[in-house]
Amino acid sequence: MKKTVTTFHQAKQNGEKLTMLTAYDYSTAKLIDEAGTDAILVGDSLGNVMLGYSDTTKVTMEDMIHHGAAVARGAKEALVVVDMPFMSYQTSTYDALVNAGRLVKEGGAAAVKLEGGCEVCDAIKSITSAGIPVMAHLGLTPQSINAFGGFKVQCKDEASARKLISDALAVQSAGAFAVVLECIPSKLAALVTKILDIPTIGIGAGSDCDGQVLVYQDMLGMFSDYTPKFVKRFGDVGSVMTEAFKKYIEETKSAAFPSEEHCFKISDEIIEKLLEELK
Repeated sequence: MKKTVTTFHQAKQNGEKLTMLTAYDYSTAKLIDEAGTDAILVGDSLGNVMLGYSDTTKVTMEDMIHHGAAVARGAKEALVVVDMPFMSYQTSTYDALVNAGRLVKEGGAAAVKLEGGCEVCDAIKSITSAGIPVMAHLGLTPQSINAFGGFKVQCKDEASARKLISDALAVQSAGAFAVVLECIPSKLAALVTKILDIPTIGIGAGSDCDGQVLVYQDMLGMFSDYTPKFVKRFGDVGSVMTEAFKKYIEETKSAAFPSEEHCFKISDEIIEKLLEELK
């Protein structure tokens, strides 16, 4: 059964945990979808894990549309959420609405995600008024990495914790159907989860959130540039891939691959006739 924003609402009401993983291509989306996740996030983290950028600020609308459309073709059941990239919604509510619309029409999104609290509430209202569901994102917001001075745990002091609560209530009031909480103390995330009517999706925010999200390359050991503390490796796919690549190289160089079972046949008579003609 196709997952929707109603799935998120009902899960919150019933106390059921939600699951979300990233994907950026058709094949991976199909595998994750078949595994039964509630949502697939086409994150602007693709800038790091797919495009090799040092941060997400270089990701474009065209990048998100291209990868979002591929994921949408592979996801038959999961709710597909696509990130709004840096400067696609901060400039004006008009830009926010137009770009959210592009992610739905061209990128296959069923919902969009944007970063920020009170300062993006007008954008959330504008987008949701057009019938496009919005997932909010608070705490460590990677598009603001230059302002934060690096990837650091957020909201550890009273003032910033108080602002997080205010922002969470504000994005809920603006119409967000869920909010990602990234890299904040688990007790603070538990408090926010308790006071909100919409579900919280944690990433480095503890187990009391209503759901969790991870970058799939992180949880499968496929991305080695850095590994956040909050990541648990559920598989070592990276090593399996490396070994398979090495075996392919070895067998190709030794002519063990391709063997007869991987080849197509033609009659010897035809080959002999061709040879005669070439003499």
